[in-house]
Amino acid sequence: MRLWKVLGLAGFAGVAATGVLIARAERRRRAYTPEEIRARLHERLAEAEAKPQADSGTK
Repeated sequence: MRLWKVLGLAGFAGVAATGVLIARAERRRRAYTPEEIRARLHERLAEAEAKPQADSGTK
């Protein structure tokens, strides 16, 4: 019976730790201003558009 208690506590600790990590990531994501998000998206788009040109010879 004691083993089940230990496993239950370990599972609870794992769920709590996962919740903390998710909350931390959410706070980081919400810390961006709309202008920063827009700039990052434009950078990613430029990288995505440049990549197929570099890989165009491989098929």
